[in-house]
Formats: sequence, structure tokens, C-alpha cells
Amino acid sequence: MLLALILIVPIIAALLTLVNRRAAPWLTLATALAVLGLAIAAALQVMANGPLVEVHGGFTLDALGALYLLLVAFVGVTASLYSIGYIEARHREAGRIAPRYRQYYTLFNLFLVSMLAVPLLTSLAVMWIAIELTTIFSAFLVAYEDRAEALEAAWKYVVLTTMGAMIALLGILVLYYGVHRAGQPPSWAGLVAAAPHMPPAVMLTGFVLALVGFGAKAGLVPMHTWLPDAHSQAPASICALLSGVETSAALYMILRLYPALIRNPGIPDANVWFLVAGLTSVGVAAFLILQVTDFKRLFAYSTVEHMGIILTAVGLGTRAAHLGTVYQLFAHSLTKSFCFYAAGLATIALGTQRIRGSSGLLGSSPLVGWALLLGALAIAGAPPFVVFISEFQILRAGFGAGEYLATGLLTVFIVIAFIAIVYQIGSIVFREPAPAQTPAQALPVSSVLALVLAFLPLLIFGFYLPPPLRGLVHQAAALLGGAP
Repeated sequence: MLLALILIVPIIAALLTLVNRRAAPWLTLATALAVLGLAIAAALQVMANGPLVEVHGGFTLDALGALYLLLVAFVGVTASLYSIGYIEARHREAGRIAPRYRQYYTLFNLFLVSMLAVPLLTSLAVMWIAIELTTIFSAFLVAYEDRAEALEAAWKYVVLTTMGAMIALLGILVLYYGVHRAGQPPSWAGLVAAAPHMPPAVMLTGFVLALVGFGAKAGLVPMHTWLPDAHSQAPASICALLSGVETSAALYMILRLYPALIRNPGIPDANVWFLVAGLTSVGVAAFLILQVTDFKRLFAYSTVEHMGIILTAVGLGTRAAHLGTVYQLFAHSLTKSFCFYAAGLATIALGTQRIRGSSGLLGSSPLVGWALLLGALAIAGAPPFVVFISEFQILRAGFGAGEYLATGLLTVFIVIAFIAIVYQIGSIVFREPAPAQTPAQALPVSSVLALVLAFLPLLIFGFYLPPPLRGLVHQAAALLGGAP
């Protein structure tokens, strides 16, 4: 019942937060810590004994799923800790308590449950339901501050991702037909086993529909337009979950299709689909970052870039590239959540999210200034942070495999994005403050603690990956290559 408990605990917490408003923040934090402990226990069992199967096959957890589960659980802890002080500070800034204050923690727990369910569920159709539930619960959180801009962003988010979900559902149904025809169960393992026996037209049609549908949720170009709007309006704690792990949930679904696609002998150019979709997203995002005017939108476009890097990496098709893919997946989640925590505190310190007119952050609020600068360097791929390790691994694997065109383009786009991110954030941090600039506000203690906690793995994993986590990463990369 270990896997079931991971979902049951936050569901109970969601109900309890409706009853006691004062205890809701701390109950949510305690729940997130409990979920992290359960996720670690489940991941250790997967490493030792292989995939976990529970509830008569209704729940299954393998190495790739366990890695994503750990990411959701860890970001859930830092986001819940960050929320305690940040939400109160936003209310003080607005001069009122939002009417949905109590619902924030209920929705937070339900949003967390929906993301935790994605790697745990066995059935592809039920997994699709979990992906759609992430949209439903998070949409209310995007519109939490009840402003016209936030409501518009939430509406755009719901419309675009729900349209994508309908397309993805059609893809899942097509794949269901192929799996059933091959006599396999409708799970990831069943899909991989059925792939060599499926008609290429069925396999490719299901994949393309899923790529477009889940790609809208992951923020792939050209279905990315909801992402900067939602991330600029949602509370920073929710942005950390949206950008750090929710977009990765949809990308996780696409990545799970890769080993099935390459096992079908009638689709010889399977990697091209991933390379084209990935490079398009990386290239467009890199140039969008150059002209962005809001630093939360900047980090949102960086998410589009990273989703593209991950797709490009898996499309390179080698074992080394798959290792870089998995490394990039967890490097993105850890780093992007930290970036939005820093951006949220920068908004409190500066009183605005706009890049133009914001200046002197390092002088007015040194902690936030350094956090924003380090976050920019980390997400752009500067050493010694974990994203640098993953991107270096991907580029080395690409050139080593002889994929010079794709890897060369990826290198150029990464360099453009690096320059744009560092230039934009550097102007906020180092520019002399305006004479009339208001003094920095006091920072919420819990949010600062969450910022520090989120920063530690960015630095540590850039130098050292603990053996258990390293083993999990290698097992997950092997699954991408089609290993049983």
C-alpha cells in the first residue's frame, strides 16, 4: 500500500485544510514532508527490487516514474514551505485577505495529488485523467489573486491545454487500439511490448496526436503561448510547481512513448520527430528571452527552452544522450523551482516584475539579488550548477554520435539563451537603483528558508550525485532506450 499512501495522505490533508484555516499552511507542509518520505521509500524499493506493482496492478512504479515522483515530492516540500510566508506577504501588499485563502491550501494539496498520480498509475487512460486534473486544480491557483490579468491567464491556460488534452486523448485511444490488437495490457510496459507488432500507421498516428496534445501542456512551440501568461500571474509558489514539475508531467508522457516508437520497425526515422519538435522549441524560446520585459515571463520562456532541450536530447538516440535527458529532466525541475522562488521574493523587494525600471536589487536586497543572479546562472547552464552537467552531457553525446547539425543548432540556441538570461537578470541586479525607488520590504522567513533549501541540490548535484540517485538516473535512462 506504499504507492496508494502517497496519494491518500495529501487527499486527507486537502479535506482537513477546509476545516481549519489556521493550521492549513503547517498541515500542508507536514503532508508534503510525509509524501517526500514515502516517495524516497518507494524509490529505494524500485532500485533494489525493480518496478513496484500494487492494488491488483492499478499502481505501477518503475525507475523513470520514481525519479519524477521524487521531483514532485521535493518541489512540493519547498513550495509548501515557501507558501507560508509568501501568501501572507502578498495579502498584506494587496491590503486584504483573498476570499480564496483557505481554498489555496486545499487546491495546493489536490494539485500535488494529481501530479503524484501521473507516475503511479498503470493505465494510460487513467494517467490521461490525472494529467487533465492537474489543469483543473492549478487553473484556480493561477487565478488566485483575483485580478483581471490573472483570470485572463487562467482562462487562456485552461482553453489551450484542454484542447491539447482532447487531441492527446485521441492519441491514447489510437494507441489503446494498437496495444489491444497486439494482446498486451494498456500500460507503458504493454505498449513497449506491443510496439513491434503494431501497424506503423497506428503507432505513428497515436504518437503524433499525443505529441501535439501533451506538447500543449508541456509548453512546446507553437502551443506554448499560455505558459508565460500563467507564470507571470500565478503566485511564485505555484509557478515553481507549474514550471518545475507540471510541465514535466506532460513531457514525461511524451518521453514514455519514445521506447515504443523506436521499437516499431516500420518507423525508421522516429528520432527525427523529437529532434524537430525539440529544436523548434529551444530556438524560438531563446529568441523570445531576448525581448522579454517581465522576469517571471523570462523564466517561463526558459521552461519552453528546457522542454525543447529534453526532447532534442532523447531524439539524439544514444545511451549517453538518454542519460543526459534524464539528468536534464531533474536538473530543470530543481533549478526552475528555485528561480521562481527568487523571482517571487524579487517581486516583493522591488514591488514589480518588470525588467525595465527595476534596478539595484543587489544593493537594496542583497539576499534576493544574489538568489536571482544565481538562479539565472543556474538555469542558463553556467558551471558548477546541475544544469551545466546535464547540458554538457547532452552536447557531448550528440557530437560523439555524429549528430553534428542537430547538436550544433542546439549549442547555438543554448548560447543565445544563456546570453539573454544573464543580460536581462544582470540589468536588474547590477544596475544603479533609481533615486525614487522604494525601500525593500521585509522578506518572509519561511520563503527565505525554502529558497535556501531549494538551492542546495543545485549546487551539490553539480559536484556530486549520491550513489542511490545516480543508480536511479541510470535505470531511468535505460528505460528510455527500451530496456525492460
